[in-house]
Amino acid sequence: MAAKLFALTCIRKESHGDLSPRPHYPSMPKIPKGASAAGEDVAAEEARALLSVVGMTCSACAGSVEKAVKRLPGIREAVVDVLNGRAQVLYYPSFVNEETIRETIDDVGFQATLIEDETNQRTTQVCRIRINGMTCTSCSSTVESALQAVQGVQKAQVALATEEAQVQYDPRVTNLDLLLKTIEDTGFEAVLVSTGEDVSNIHLKVDGVRTDHSMRILVNSLQALPGVEDVTTDPEVCKFTLSYKPDLMGPRSFIEVIESTGSGRFKAAIFPQGGGGREAYRQEEIKQYYRSFLWSLVFTIPVFLLSMVFMYLPGIKHGLDTKIVKMMSVGELLRWIFSSPVQFVIGRRFYIGSYKALRHGSANMDVLIALGTNTAYFYSVYSVLSAATSTSFRGTDFFETSSMLISFVLLGKYLEVQAKGKTSEAIAKLMDLAPETAILLTLDIEGNVVSEQEIDSRLIQKNDVIKIIPGTKVASDGFVIWGQSHVNESMITGEARPVAKRKGDAVIGGTVNENGILHIKATRVGSESALAQIVRLVESAQMAKAPVQKFADRISKVFVPLVIVLSFSTWLAWFLTGKFHAYPKSWIPSSMDSFQLALQFGISVMVIACPCALGLATPTAVMVGTGVGASQGILIKGGQALESAHKVNCIVFDKTGTLTVGKPVVVNTRLLKNLVLRDFYELAAATEVNSEHPLAKAVVEYAKKFRDDEENPAWPEASDFVSIPGHGVKAVVHNREIIVGNKSLMSEHNVAIPVEAEEIMAETEGMAQTGILVSIDRELIGVIAISDLLKPGAHEVISILNSMKVRSIMVTGDNWGTANSIAKDVGIDTVIAEAKPEQKAEKVKDLQASGYIVAMVGDGINDSPALVAADVGMAIGAGTDIAIEAADIVLMKSNLEDVITAIDLSRTTFSRIRLNYIWALGYNVLGIPIAAGALYPSTGFRLPPWIAGAAMAASSVSVVCCSLLLKKYRRPMQLDNLQIQGITVN
Repeated sequence: MAAKLFALTCIRKESHGDLSPRPHYPSMPKIPKGASAAGEDVAAEEARALLSVVGMTCSACAGSVEKAVKRLPGIREAVVDVLNGRAQVLYYPSFVNEETIRETIDDVGFQATLIEDETNQRTTQVCRIRINGMTCTSCSSTVESALQAVQGVQKAQVALATEEAQVQYDPRVTNLDLLLKTIEDTGFEAVLVSTGEDVSNIHLKVDGVRTDHSMRILVNSLQALPGVEDVTTDPEVCKFTLSYKPDLMGPRSFIEVIESTGSGRFKAAIFPQGGGGREAYRQEEIKQYYRSFLWSLVFTIPVFLLSMVFMYLPGIKHGLDTKIVKMMSVGELLRWIFSSPVQFVIGRRFYIGSYKALRHGSANMDVLIALGTNTAYFYSVYSVLSAATSTSFRGTDFFETSSMLISFVLLGKYLEVQAKGKTSEAIAKLMDLAPETAILLTLDIEGNVVSEQEIDSRLIQKNDVIKIIPGTKVASDGFVIWGQSHVNESMITGEARPVAKRKGDAVIGGTVNENGILHIKATRVGSESALAQIVRLVESAQMAKAPVQKFADRISKVFVPLVIVLSFSTWLAWFLTGKFHAYPKSWIPSSMDSFQLALQFGISVMVIACPCALGLATPTAVMVGTGVGASQGILIKGGQALESAHKVNCIVFDKTGTLTVGKPVVVNTRLLKNLVLRDFYELAAATEVNSEHPLAKAVVEYAKKFRDDEENPAWPEASDFVSIPGHGVKAVVHNREIIVGNKSLMSEHNVAIPVEAEEIMAETEGMAQTGILVSIDRELIGVIAISDLLKPGAHEVISILNSMKVRSIMVTGDNWGTANSIAKDVGIDTVIAEAKPEQKAEKVKDLQASGYIVAMVGDGINDSPALVAADVGMAIGAGTDIAIEAADIVLMKSNLEDVITAIDLSRTTFSRIRLNYIWALGYNVLGIPIAAGALYPSTGFRLPPWIAGAAMAASSVSVVCCSLLLKKYRRPMQLDNLQIQGITVN
């Protein structure tokens, strides 16, 4: 597990700030013409770039980075240091820049960061901002356009469902304050969530601070600590907010410094949670809509009774019809009095929203509601005032229309916000996995426990030793230094079976210790933990727009103006036809005239149209779908991945670690000369121990069996060690030349391969095993057969994919014999063997050129070019190392069945998106003509404005609820029948 945790970082890391679809594997560029001819002039422009490269594990990784960089035009020299994770590049700025070099290393599969002088600043930064108050896609489009218009902003993406913006900008040109002000100028509240810098933040409450002088002393003390980037204070609540680098300092150290300052009169603790964050705002928003709805009912119910109930009760009707000023009745005055607070006090949010939208040249749902209710209200006011100033005027008021319309819209928004909150429950559940407290151990020099202390889990720092007792949650990512137990990791990886843990094994924060006591050393805390990275990944997925969302965005730009035109046209058409008696007088209700009838049709059209349902159709389904995937150990990185995955009709599988277990073991040894087996493996292991290749590790592990008394035996010293990628290794051990590798390597060194060895190799490959030849002093001595067992259920998974009309192909760097044998066992017809990483990517491109939508499934170690080139890259078995971003979909378990689940979930989610669009579009396409009176001539059916408003509110709620039904998703029944069991390799 520990090996998996760290080795899988050897995957292409997407550019952190890149909000567009993934870059594809670069083709071979040409060296610029004139570079050499320029001579001294070019040399004078020479520059140096120093980069930190994360994820390199061996010399092969360093070689691939160096090779990719040297392919770029304008590169003079590139040197990669695998031990220190650094790359130094000499280049000519007129042909290439630092960012291009960094992106090239990212594309190869490693995370590259420029190491700049302190005087320099990063040229790109990404921040996340929460935006409060958006109601529809028109709002999000307005904010997005405003941000993109800011000089220095490279990309801006605003998500309605998550109510957040992600902005990529140049900090040398613009700053966070300007971005926040830009959002606030559009009429929405902006709250900074993260700056994108490599720092952690913590909030501390400090008691005992009574003067400004004390506050300054504490701030100066904290700022003097190494790793502290910034300290801000809120004197009203004695709150200190610190930004710091977790590698250098931790929260417990801050508390110790604070409490040691001022003779111990200061006391510090983690600031109580609450009052901030998206969920807190969501709860407050729900309460506000609920309170507004209840208050609207207090005034709307009397208006409803006065308009539609009491008018039919003889005694009460007489009293309400009593005239008080000329033709103005008691009923009209009461309706005016009760409806006014609803229109101007409770409904003021719609005025504010309309003003902000119109001020920036856009129109949203608030504009439609404000226009509709104002039309009804002010016409009614005109009617009442006319009655009060005339002895003959007889008119009808529509006060119930405006008040009931606002009440129903508020009810709809209340239900919608509640439903939208449930779409992001996956994130809340993930965040709740972290335990509240932890037991901190203090050890002496010899490693014995000196004391135990219960602390807030947020105070854990790197290299702390934590005690995990049975039944409690693991408080931090780390590795076991003492004890044995079984840990339930299902909440993180989706793996149902408890995983055995002993000394040296990695553990994940948030998982549950089932039996024995463990002592673990914390390695990744706070924002670096696997749990925090999963949360960030799911949040990013919910931010990313699916391409199909562009359809709704295009419609939203013209929707509201079009509805206003339709509404006016409806009123005008009915008014003119009534004015010129184009329809029978019997069509006009007894309580109205032709103008009032036309006005009601116009208002109904205006309020029934709903842009919100269209805007919520895609993001809510993506949010729920990605959340469901995360709960099943499948991390789908946003709408782009979802939309591509549902179209997949061809899957390219890597062999080692994907179709097979990925842990090769020696299964047979055939010696061709008289030699003691122990001595044979002594020489082979001494040579192979210097190699990082999985087959080499299998040989070394098997050789340990001949040394039962030693856990980590010391092998004979090997000199002149050389590793030949793709072939094998050679070295001198005990003054004897040892060569271990394949037939090509033996041929290159003129080692004769006897017929017997050829037959053994053929037999080995026929059994889906890999044969390794060992020669001593240029004489072939033996053949080692190594097997990598097939994953359970691999054949069934391929069979199910065939039934789903998805073609399966296997591509591997292994020999043809082994590859064909494995493919035959699992039922794959098409095989590509002895393929290098770049050849895998080329094969993917060939399939795409043939019209296939290709998914690449790999273990994420050597498959990064193909993962990048594929339409959908799936990294399998990357359970704990969530930081990897090469793939579009991360399958956290090693089960092949999750490939099927991922495709099926994407198909189900996308079908739900289609259903949402059908409903949202169908509702508007059918609802607007009915509201305009299309059925009135033939059936006499008329849709009152307040009912049209209720229908509008219901449409948004129904779309969100339709998306929420995805929570009931269950994986295909065929997988439940597989009963795939895990296997253990000794």
